[in-house]
Amino acid sequence: MARNSRRTIPRAGGSSARIAARIAARSAGSQVWLVLPAYNEAENLPPLLGRVGAAWSGRLRFRVLVVDDGSRDDTAEVAETMAGRLPVEVIRHERNRGLAAAIRTGIREVCRRARDGDVVVTMDADNSHPPELVPLMIERLQAGYDIVIASRFVPGAREEGVPWLRRLLSRAAGMVFRAVCPIPGVRDYTTGFRAYRAAVLKELWGRHGDRLIEAAAFSVMTELLLKARTLRPRIAEVPLVLRYDLKGGASKMRLGRTLRDYARLLGRELRPHRLTRRAA
Repeated sequence: MARNSRRTIPRAGGSSARIAARIAARSAGSQVWLVLPAYNEAENLPPLLGRVGAAWSGRLRFRVLVVDDGSRDDTAEVAETMAGRLPVEVIRHERNRGLAAAIRTGIREVCRRARDGDVVVTMDADNSHPPELVPLMIERLQAGYDIVIASRFVPGAREEGVPWLRRLLSRAAGMVFRAVCPIPGVRDYTTGFRAYRAAVLKELWGRHGDRLIEAAAFSVMTELLLKARTLRPRIAEVPLVLRYDLKGGASKMRLGRTLRDYARLLGRELRPHRLTRRAA
């Protein structure tokens, strides 16, 4: 795998449609797998999947995996209805197991089915992430990167409607992990919106299996990055416009649980260093 890079991509450099057309010409036979962890997202899935269809249909070969994490609303039924218009599959958890478990289920399924040349995209199912950005992210992968992050912390990024406490937590977590576990090319450690070469995730799954994701909650995306760094991937970031004002319903994040989850992850990262110092 290529050596780490600190390069950040500041702008799209063309419309989503033009970029998608270039991608289609370069990637005949490959497929984009979109993993959507969803809990009580019946209101948000139709507009999000509508945007996916408008931006990708006829330009990208893709398949959407909606992981319904024991929703109490009609999330699964709404997704299955959309399957009549888009290549959508639903994987159900019988009970709510949390974001990390939903991501694990989606990645496990993709690693079982995807080819090395495919692309895996993870994003939130609440319509706050723009699927129109994915063609640019794929273009960065085709330029030689292994992981592309839709980042809130690079020039051109902005956040609309995000509660101040959530902004504070994201920035604080980013500062801590950049200081303790620096990864070249990465400023946004916590965003759920990323594109991976399928070969990268398959290699990680082959090494770790279900233990690739040990987090219980929102630290899952940080954990994935920290484990991926053992492969020395090339990582790029593109600016994300996070539209929290477009999502319906309340946030699923629970502050106390999220803080504990990040603390446990940080503790696991620091433990080997503490043991090394003691041995010395």
